[in-house]
Formats: sequence, C-alpha cells, structure tokens
Amino acid sequence: MNSEAVEYDAVCNGRFYLGDNTQVIHHIPDNSVDLTVTSPPYDDLRKYHGSEGWTWLKFKELADHLYRVTKEGGVVVWNVSDATIKGSETGSSFRQVLYFMDCCGFKLHDTMIYEKAQAFGGSKYAYYHSFEYVFVLVKGQINTFNPIKDRENVRGGKTESTAKSGMRKDGTIPERHTKTAEKLGKRKNIWRYGVGGGSTGHPAVFPLKFARDHIKSWSNRGDCVFDPFMGSGTTACAAECEGRKWIGIELSKEYKKSAIERIKIKARGETK
Repeated sequence: MNSEAVEYDAVCNGRFYLGDNTQVIHHIPDNSVDLTVTSPPYDDLRKYHGSEGWTWLKFKELADHLYRVTKEGGVVVWNVSDATIKGSETGSSFRQVLYFMDCCGFKLHDTMIYEKAQAFGGSKYAYYHSFEYVFVLVKGQINTFNPIKDRENVRGGKTESTAKSGMRKDGTIPERHTKTAEKLGKRKNIWRYGVGGGSTGHPAVFPLKFARDHIKSWSNRGDCVFDPFMGSGTTACAAECEGRKWIGIELSKEYKKSAIERIKIKARGETK
C-alpha cells in the first residue's frame, strides 16, 4: 500500500476520491473492504464524459488490487456485459472472471443474472439482449450472507413430510422429517429490475435497488462498501440507505460533482 496521503471529499458516511482508480486504490489499505459493488465500462458500449476515444485497458491492475484491499471472506460483485462486434459477442466478461479466479485468487461464489425489464439490440441475427452478468466473487470462505426472502412459496405454511437432504450418491433416500414451509423463500439468482436512470447526467446508471439488494445480501451494517467506478453515485446512495460506510473513486469531475449532490439528497431521505 502507498502510505502517501491523497485528498478526498468526506461525504456523509463515505470517502469520495477523484482520479484513476488504478492509482487511487494504492492508498486503500490491505484487507479493509468488506464488499465491492461495481459495474465497469463494458467494452465500448458507452461514451462517458471526457472519454472520447478512450478504452479501459487496466482491468488486470485493478483486479489485483481488489483482491489486496478485500477482507478475508469479503465479496466483490462485478456487474458486466459484452459488446457485440460484427455479429459476435466479445466474451470480455468471461476473460475477466477467469482472471479473477486464476490469477488473483478469488473464488466464483455465484454467477447471477441481472435481467432487465427492457430488452435492447445486439446483432440483428440474434435474439434481443435483456440481461447482464453479475459475478459474485469471494476471497476465501464467505463471511456474510443475508438472504433476501421475498419469493412466495407455493407450499408456504404447509407442514409436510420431507427428506432431510437430497438423494445420496448410492441412490438411497435419507430419513424423513416433518417441516413447515416458510411462506416466503429466498430468491433465485436471477434478479429482474428496470434499467437505472433519473436526472444523473450519466449514460449507464444501474438501479438503486440492485445495489441495495447486493449490499444487504453480502454485508452488515457498519461494513465498508467500495466502488472503484462510482459514476452517478448509486453504490454510495445504496450504502447510505443501508447504514454502511463507503469508498468511491470516479475519474470525471463532472460525474463526481453530480454524484455528491445525489448522495447528500439520498442521505437526507429524499428521492433522486
């Protein structure tokens, strides 16, 4: 870790840095982050303020540092998709997750799907694209899982005889016991939201509920949540809503300025 001081804005429960995330992250201590929730630029699918002709090529450097700053048992939620070029997807998302596993040391805890309520194009010779990958990566053995239970069980409230576990390898069925099914069960790993938006000035905003649900799932109150691509400030807003501390890094002065305003509004309990 680089011990040299670096300036940041103290905003509500967090620290907001301006600059290149692969440089600023040097100033974040080892094993200090409980959870990262982020969405990096997807190939060249969006043009960000001041980034004309710019391509993000520093994935490996950032990935290495994410492993360093993550606590043992901590989680990185990496939301990503692929561009379609000349009719074919780039596959960048798969290369990234394999690097996280093979070169950094993360384990792939869950491959989740963010299903968008709105479909959008890709190749005219393929079906409409309506989802993004959400790779949940863990450093070591996971510390925290707070499952969201909002899926209605068909047999909820009924007491029935059921096997204590699945069929054994030898084909025998374990002993049975009676169990009352909960009315609401934990979610499946495909989550559906509308696309993010609002008056943020940012071209690629993920939904606030997306960030809140992941923060609730993989961290506890008082934990530190990190986003190295803060953009419109959604992760920080969600952290404020859920009683977490946070750290954010953003390259654009304009996005940072509008994000700080949005975070302060959210911390006051207002809507934006």
